[in-house]
Amino acid sequence: MVANVSDYEAIRPAFDEQEAIIHLAAYPYVDGTWMDVFEPNVIGMFNALEAAREAEVETFVFGSTNHVVGMYERENSPEIYRHDNDIVLDHTVPVRPDSFYGSTKSFGENLGRYYVENYEYPKRFYALRICSVRSEEYDHPFGDAENGVAEGKFERESSEYEEQVARMKAMWQSRRDFAHQVDCCLQDDDVEFDIFYGVSDNYRCWFDLEHARSRIGYRPQDDGEEWNAPPE
Repeated sequence: MVANVSDYEAIRPAFDEQEAIIHLAAYPYVDGTWMDVFEPNVIGMFNALEAAREAEVETFVFGSTNHVVGMYERENSPEIYRHDNDIVLDHTVPVRPDSFYGSTKSFGENLGRYYVENYEYPKRFYALRICSVRSEEYDHPFGDAENGVAEGKFERESSEYEEQVARMKAMWQSRRDFAHQVDCCLQDDDVEFDIFYGVSDNYRCWFDLEHARSRIGYRPQDDGEEWNAPPE
């Protein structure tokens, strides 16, 4: 089934007889205008939660974003990408979105909390503040840098290339770690509402992983620091 998430009647049948919903539909670009993000990210989020409520879906996994707290990175980059940065953000830090996109994802987290605390369904809401999950071709910490070269934005060994590598070594969430984290949410039955950072076990990461480990058993396998070069 393919439908526009901002069209409630079009998406509503897909929720029937489902035990869980993984909601990843969104306008995902940080430079998007308010008009770009409003229908897919605001109306679409309401539609997905309302459909889950009507269909009595128990579990709702929401693809949120690190851009909900993106101003911390913006204010501290590029130093925050180094091994010795002492910044750690957990799920309790004040929300500081860096864009209209991040603002709509913050709205989605809060709307999810409203639903689980005020309606019978959904019973559980998991907000995953996803960091950097990439396509299979670029599923490694050199992915953004290599993509930049492919698009002609800069050359290898340039300062721009090196900064992209440093950032991804902190922000990368491998596809298998992302799939594992979603599965942790689907297997859990204790959480009513909670927020978890979606990132691999990166040595230079500034996002807390202990909360996800203790609450839902997230055990990421990958670490961006283990990569010294892109794959051949």
